[in-house]
Amino acid sequence: MKAGMMQVVHEKGGSMMANEDPASGDLNLGIVLRALSDENRRAVIAELAVDSADPERTCNSFKLSVSKQTQTHHFRTLSDAGLIHYVDYGNRKGISLRRAEIDRRFPGLLQMLVAEFEQPE
Repeated sequence: MKAGMMQVVHEKGGSMMANEDPASGDLNLGIVLRALSDENRRAVIAELAVDSADPERTCNSFKLSVSKQTQTHHFRTLSDAGLIHYVDYGNRKGISLRRAEIDRRFPGLLQMLVAEFEQPE
């Protein structure tokens, strides 16, 4: 099992791998800013932040114009920074925004990211 991952077993017998999310107080500003330094990663967070229902999405649901390996790197970076919850179901990966933790630790951050991508070019 990879470091930072835990295996979750469902009552129906299936299992999945989920990342161990840092507590909101453990979200480090430097690590978060480093994760958000890439435009593709900011776009993912902004796209997730727009939907207040915070549904779980798959990696493939984002329109990123990068290779699959680079997408994986971006999602892992966001997960390691504590910005998203990342679950590996085996045949797909689920991603959801850690909105409450981000808003608690960095109020206004999500609104700034959404505003960046809503501006006309």
